Amino acid sequence: MTKYIGTDHFSHDEDTSCTGILITNLGTPDEATPAAVRRYLAEFLSDPRIVEAPRWLWWFALHGVILRIRPGPVAKNYQKIWTSEGSPLLTISKKQQMLLQQAITPHFKGKVKVELAMRYGNPSVKDALLNLKEAGAQRILVLPLYPQYSATTTASTFDAIADELKTWRWIPEFRMVQHYHEHESYINALVSSITSFQEKNGVAEKLLFSFHGLPQRYLDQGDPYFCECHKTARLIAQKMGLKEEQWTLAFQSRFGREEWLKPYADKTLINWAKEGIKSVQVCCPGFSADCLETLEEIKVENRDYFLNAGGEKYEYIPALNEDVEHIGMMGQLIKQHAADWLDIKQKEISKN
Repeated sequence: MTKYIGTDHFSHDEDTSCTGILITNLGTPDEATPAAVRRYLAEFLSDPRIVEAPRWLWWFALHGVILRIRPGPVAKNYQKIWTSEGSPLLTISKKQQMLLQQAITPHFKGKVKVELAMRYGNPSVKDALLNLKEAGAQRILVLPLYPQYSATTTASTFDAIADELKTWRWIPEFRMVQHYHEHESYINALVSSITSFQEKNGVAEKLLFSFHGLPQRYLDQGDPYFCECHKTARLIAQKMGLKEEQWTLAFQSRFGREEWLKPYADKTLINWAKEGIKSVQVCCPGFSADCLETLEEIKVENRDYFLNAGGEKYEYIPALNEDVEHIGMMGQLIKQHAADWLDIKQKEISKN
C-alpha cells in the first residue's frame, strides 16, 4: 500500500481509490446578463480551436469589436430561454450527471464518481478534475457529449484537460471517447425520440436534421465533422425507413462573413416554404442537451423564417436530454471504453 502525501496527492489505497467518469459539454454563461455573457464569450472565442486566425489580429477583433457589441444581444437571447433553475444546458447536464451516476455505480469493481464539466464557463474542467483527484480517482474516462468529432469540440476538450493534468505530479490512467456518431444505441435513441414525437404530433412533410455549423475551410483542412454528421443523419433515416425526399441535413449557427458548411438551415427552411412545403419537423442530433442554439435559434428564430416565408406548421423535436435511452447509451459507451474497469459479473448497464 502506497500513499503520496501533499497538496498534489493521490491515494493508492484500494479502499480509498475510485474510477472517475468525466462528462463534458460546451458551456453556458453563469447568468443571462451582458457582463456574464461577455466573460463567457471571451473565454470561448479566445480558444484557437474555435477561431483559427493569427492571435494578434483576432485579439484586436475580439476585444476591440466583438466583446463590445455581441454580449448585449446574446444576453437577450439567453433571457428568452433562461428558467427559474438557470441555464437549460447546465440544468439538463446536472440531471444527466446524476442519472448516469445512478446507472453505472453497480457495475464498477470499486467506487465510481461521475463529474460534470463545461469546456467554457462553470463547472470548469479544472474544478471537475480536482474533484476527481480529491475523490482518489486513479482512472479517468472522459466522455465529451459531442457525438460527431470536431477539433472545435472534442479536441478542444482534450486541450483543456491536458492543460490541467500537465500541472499534476501523479497522472491517473486516462482514456477519452473520441466520438459516437454511428454508435447503435445513439442512433436507436434518436430514432425512438423522433418516432415518439411523431406518434403524438403527426408526421410532417419534411424532417430536417440540423447540426451546428463550421467554417468550410475546417473541412478542407481535414476535420471529419461534416462527414460524421452526414453518416448520423443517414443512419437515422435508414433506421426509420425514410425516403430520400422526406428528409435532409443542414447546418446552423454560422458566424462571420466566410463560407460555412452547407446547406444552411435557415435558407433551407425558407426555400422549402417558398416551394410549397407546409409542415416541417426539426431534430438536432449533434446536441446532447437543449441549449441556446436549439431552444432559441432553432425552436424560435428558424420557426419564424419558415412561417414568414409561407410555411404553416413548424415543430422542434427536443434533444435527447435526460431520456432514459440517452443515459443508457452513455452507460454503453462507458462499458465499451472501460470494460476492464467494470465488474465483469454485471451485464448491461442500460438495463439497470
